[in-house]
Amino acid sequence: MDTEFFKELEKFSLLVKKRVSTAYSGGRKSLRFGHGISPVGYREYRKGDDFKLVDWKVYGRTEKLYIREHEEERSQVVHILLDGSASMGYEGKFAYASRLAAGFAYLATLENEKYAISLFCNKLYPAEPKRGRRNLFQTIALLDRISPRGGTGLLAIADQVESLLKTTSLVVLISDLLGETEEVLSSIYRLSGHELVVIQVLAPEETQLPFGGDVKFVDLESGLPLITRVTEDERKEYLRRMAEHNDRIRAACSQVGADYFLLKTDRPIFEAFSEMLSRAVIWKT
Repeated sequence: MDTEFFKELEKFSLLVKKRVSTAYSGGRKSLRFGHGISPVGYREYRKGDDFKLVDWKVYGRTEKLYIREHEEERSQVVHILLDGSASMGYEGKFAYASRLAAGFAYLATLENEKYAISLFCNKLYPAEPKRGRRNLFQTIALLDRISPRGGTGLLAIADQVESLLKTTSLVVLISDLLGETEEVLSSIYRLSGHELVVIQVLAPEETQLPFGGDVKFVDLESGLPLITRVTEDERKEYLRRMAEHNDRIRAACSQVGADYFLLKTDRPIFEAFSEMLSRAVIWKT
């Protein structure tokens, strides 16, 4: 992997949010509360709450149990979910996605934050959060040896991630997102309790379908071939369905307050990061 673009990334820094969203409630305004030092208010006691957080003085006045809430201060872990399924082997998508993943991890190292680049296909291969450049370059060497394979079970992956992450984190999902639309949307909703960045990586051919006449397509995940004649009408229908699929993903991300980017593999990697800098709320110069 060519990591020369790391030098350019040093102009940026990852804005580590100490106030991170915990669940979708109309955007990014909800907070994760805990045992921090800044009291922000009260709420009624709910079953399972820590009794140590009950304000007994308030109880003495109201005879009702109330919890004093505090903003929780914690280090942010950057969890990068990298699609390693067979479809990512098309036209260099995995290599491009790997560079994006490495770029996010490198930005985390600039802030001395932990990061984890976890591969997934039909299942998740969770990585242990690490810190530092030496660990990052070891991870890059591993990525360079990976050959994309297998199918994609994105919803199951989202469930696994939710069960593994015990605290609200920054989650970066990098995938072509070419599965069933409803499954992709459900996965985004499932991960929306975290500060979420969704990056869709596609080859230019997948966004344009520049083919005509008799063409043999092969499903990289199932291996099944399809021989068909691509007419102009079929091309228009493909582009319509692709646009509808991507628009629904974009809308779901907007609804839950996630940042969404569609990146084509012919785009220079630093230019891609510049776009994310200009639009995402997790960056600063």
